[in-house]
Amino acid sequence: MTTIETTNPVITEETVPVWNGKLSIKVKIAGAGAPLLYLHPAAGLAWDPFLSELAQTHTVYAPEFPGTSAGDPYAIHAVDHLSDIVLIYEEVVRTLGLHKPVVIGQSFGGMLAAELTAAYPQLASKVVLLDPIGLWRDDLPIANWIATPPAELPALLFRDPSGPGAQSMLAMPDDPDIAAAATAAMVWAFGSTGKFVWPVPDRGLRSRLHRLTVPVLLVWGRDDRVAPVGYVAEWQHELADSQAVVIDDCGHIPQVERLDQTVTAVEKFLS
Repeated sequence: MTTIETTNPVITEETVPVWNGKLSIKVKIAGAGAPLLYLHPAAGLAWDPFLSELAQTHTVYAPEFPGTSAGDPYAIHAVDHLSDIVLIYEEVVRTLGLHKPVVIGQSFGGMLAAELTAAYPQLASKVVLLDPIGLWRDDLPIANWIATPPAELPALLFRDPSGPGAQSMLAMPDDPDIAAAATAAMVWAFGSTGKFVWPVPDRGLRSRLHRLTVPVLLVWGRDDRVAPVGYVAEWQHELADSQAVVIDDCGHIPQVERLDQTVTAVEKFLS
């Protein structure tokens, strides 16, 4: 197996005014090449080696969901509906001047990526969904990560919470005050994003997915305890043009737990 050695890119930040001036969306930007829009999971944006690897071949634009940006937690109060979020993200893409970006979303961000590209079928060139939520089967329920105690989240998110990728992501600062602030920020991010998730069955994404007509890659951890791997077939049944890669010995966050396999699958799809 080839181990990826990623060069850390220079990351800049741009603030994008949207929603008739009611919101200022912070966008992290790095890399060079064709545009790539990355939509982060429920806990907020963390620039990880996966994004650094993407930045080797693309210009990565990673907006922070309203309410998850440092110093601006109450921005989420300006947004009331999931349909508003879709419009806001389209406005971000348009304001940044991105033409046919690749759109990649993980978990909650995968749901947003699907909603955005279903609402605007001409927006993206290709779409990558990493263990997305958004669909529902009564016999295959999505785990409620918001109600899961913080101490139990690692076992929910990772097949092996003791693995190096998981440990790197889960590491807390040594300073107890900073660690407490980080935990509080995560809980607030879960609340900000969860406002547009639950109840999952009532959001109606399944009925809109036929509008997502560009090529889609699904990457899924076989041992996902949040969104079980059985959802791969559900997504592929609704999508017009899709392929799937299921990664063994992997939980809900493949780009962290199995970085090499995830990057290989995504690069092959994008090339």
